[in-house]
Amino acid sequence: MNPPEPMLLRSVLYMPASNPRALAKARTLDCDAVALDLEDAVAPEAKPAARAALAADVRAGGFGHRRVIARINALATPWGHADLAALAQVPITALLVPKVADAPDIVALSAAMDAAGYPAHVALWVMIETPRAVLAIERIAAAAATTRLTALVLGLNDLAKDTGIVQAPGRAPFVPVLVNTVLAARSHGLIALDGVCNAIDDFARIEAECAQARDFGFDGKTLIHPAQIASANRLFAPSPADLASAQAIVAAFADPANAGKGALKVAGQLVEVLHRDSAARLIATAAAIAAREG
Repeated sequence: MNPPEPMLLRSVLYMPASNPRALAKARTLDCDAVALDLEDAVAPEAKPAARAALAADVRAGGFGHRRVIARINALATPWGHADLAALAQVPITALLVPKVADAPDIVALSAAMDAAGYPAHVALWVMIETPRAVLAIERIAAAAATTRLTALVLGLNDLAKDTGIVQAPGRAPFVPVLVNTVLAARSHGLIALDGVCNAIDDFARIEAECAQARDFGFDGKTLIHPAQIASANRLFAPSPADLASAQAIVAAFADPANAGKGALKVAGQLVEVLHRDSAARLIATAAAIAAREG
């Protein structure tokens, strides 16, 4: 199955819904999406007020090209059901739900969104951040066929806490999780977003993680600080060299002299129809970025 059509999600920035200055700043940042957070970033006593602030702020609009994601508390918490009910008529792109464990959670969440009256276009995104979710990731992704699920979002901080796996530079112990997340997402036509980098001031590390996630096939990275946005936007965008190569491949297959051919030699490389299709998607992504920046 082909990856989803280009939906620019290179940079998805978490912002605490309890902070009015953060909500205002979200409208000015060059991220592709803002994830307004009611979970980890909000203290228990502040959650009801943050929920009301998030709803009011998103209704006020002004987010421009930025997709607005709302991360609620898990339904097993004292706040999750109230979060879900309160946001049903708020103009968000997706509801991001933490702590899912297996496919029945996806079915139940999607049904709960339906019952609460969420418009059909509001998607369900889920966090892959528990050992059970990692082991059940293919079943979770497969639930997209009959539910609102459209994205898998890694949460390596919680996974590290629950497993004792160390988040060292390079993330070698987490490579199987990264790869399986992308495989599950691509098998079922889902978006795949990498987890956050906690090292706010270590720009070499954020760039290394963005490059790693890009090379592993992720669509983008979740972020915890505005200073990380530029790195994610740049590293998840096609490079000039990659774009030129893609254009050459598509042009070669479009040449009437090559009509009916399934394989061609382009710039010294053997390319097939599958390479043409990948090149076309890369060109579409570059066009979407250029249109936004233009």
